[in-house]
Amino acid sequence: MLGRQASPGVERLGNRMERQEKKNSGDGKPAKAKFDWKLLPDVLALIRPRRGILAVGFGLMVINRVSGLVLPASTKYLLDDVILKRQAHLLPVIVLTVVTATVIQGLTSYALTQLLSKSSWRMISELREKVQAHIGRLPVSFYDANKTGVLISRIMSDVEGVRNLVGTGLVEFVGGIMTAIIALVYLIHTSVTMTAVAFSVLLIFGFAINKAFATIRPVTWWASRNGIFSVRTSQSARSVAVA
Repeated sequence: MLGRQASPGVERLGNRMERQEKKNSGDGKPAKAKFDWKLLPDVLALIRPRRGILAVGFGLMVINRVSGLVLPASTKYLLDDVILKRQAHLLPVIVLTVVTATVIQGLTSYALTQLLSKSSWRMISELREKVQAHIGRLPVSFYDANKTGVLISRIMSDVEGVRNLVGTGLVEFVGGIMTAIIALVYLIHTSVTMTAVAFSVLLIFGFAINKAFATIRPVTWWASRNGIFSVRTSQSARSVAVA
């Protein structure tokens, strides 16, 4: 469990917040997000106290993904054995296997959500306390350069990104990669030509999605700045009213 005192990672986070806000307010353009590798030890420090929960989550994820592959795999035996070869005695076995795998998949999904969501929300609450305590110790010049709405957004919204570290984001990401690898190996084993065609279609689709998000990203960035503009407008209006 993380302590109550501010860690070096939180100190770096606060300094980084100040630099990023000055940079964004200066150029007026959405900056491309880059991962600061110097913060990697602090990220690992956040994950380390919860490695037991993550290990259990990864185990449940493996069971969930394997049970999810039972349904598409059962269609082969349904078509080849039950329908074509007319082996009707295999139908109850196939149905029972699919139902059992579906129940296991649902139970593991529920367990993952309960286990990781509670841990991530607890971690977010602790980080909000630490960031608020760090901002409270900053000099007055920092408050002159940053609006109240911006600071509230930093405390309440920015720390939610760590939910992907101990929440379902990391586990689902690894589970998606594992499922893709299993499906790719099976497809290559079945038909290399069909695998190449399907992979080409996915590449084209991914390129189109990337272009679409490149167009939408500036729009969403300006939409996120509306909150800051609203705060500054309201403060300007109050100053005029006082004057």
